[in-house]
Amino acid sequence: MNDASSDPVYDEFSFFVDNAREVGLDYPGPPVVRRVGVDVGHGQRVSALVWGHGRPEYVFIHGGAQNAHTWDTTILALGRPDAVAIDMPGHGHSDWRADQDYSPASNAAAVARAIEALAPQAHTVVGMSLGGLTSYVLAATRADLVRRLVIVDVTPGIDAQAAKRITDFTNGPAAFDSYEALLARTIEHNPGRSESSLRRGVLHNARPAGDGTWVWRYDRHSAPRDQDLGALWDHVAAIGCPIMLTIGAAWSVVDADSVTRLRQLHPSVRVEYVDGAGHSIQGDRPVELARLIADFSQRRGEPATA
Repeated sequence: MNDASSDPVYDEFSFFVDNAREVGLDYPGPPVVRRVGVDVGHGQRVSALVWGHGRPEYVFIHGGAQNAHTWDTTILALGRPDAVAIDMPGHGHSDWRADQDYSPASNAAAVARAIEALAPQAHTVVGMSLGGLTSYVLAATRADLVRRLVIVDVTPGIDAQAAKRITDFTNGPAAFDSYEALLARTIEHNPGRSESSLRRGVLHNARPAGDGTWVWRYDRHSAPRDQDLGALWDHVAAIGCPIMLTIGAAWSVVDADSVTRLRQLHPSVRVEYVDGAGHSIQGDRPVELARLIADFSQRRGEPATA
């Protein structure tokens, strides 16, 4: 076993300067960020990062096997707006569900409670991957909480072959002999990322188990189970707010047929392909994603798509 005394010290609020410098952002000093918890019912709490002092303008919902810190660089690139980044149930610092139900519908119900408490007037909700599927349901069922919707690289019509490279990683070992072993596997599966960014990511998304090993923070049952994601198209059809879909141009789980179907349901949907980005656009091209989000959110006078 690894000597636990050699494990890196983790302070989740100590990395923002590294996030900024890595992508060339000005860094006048640490942003105002605090962690809060919200009771979402059934004995469950959802944790979130609240940025700034004012009324939150943005809500960010991460993908499966991720956590709220995946948005750090994008939020910094947006100019440090008042925002909330949520740890979905079973992820980050949020409670795991005893029933292991992490379907988009169940996630949306929990996330809605968190938004009601922390950001009821936010003008834009941004959801990625599983968080994007959750956001489709949220926008369809709680229109009062979603005024504009940005989706990062997902539709209900997921390209299974492209998604396999994600599931191959997340379904890997449950525990690692050391932090460095976990990091090595992460680097192997993310060859386009800098080692410094992956070191940050691992510290945000994993923890020492107390016996010298390291484990992921997320519940390994958090992928939707035995669910026909195609049924979520009904929720997509019911959305009444403006939508922007961003797609990784390098590789994506969104296929051409899904884009066509989305355009048929919402003719005014904005579709943007981000060069140099894969499925996790906020990780690969966070500054470019921030520019797209800012431009889309500033056009709040546009009519709804349906």
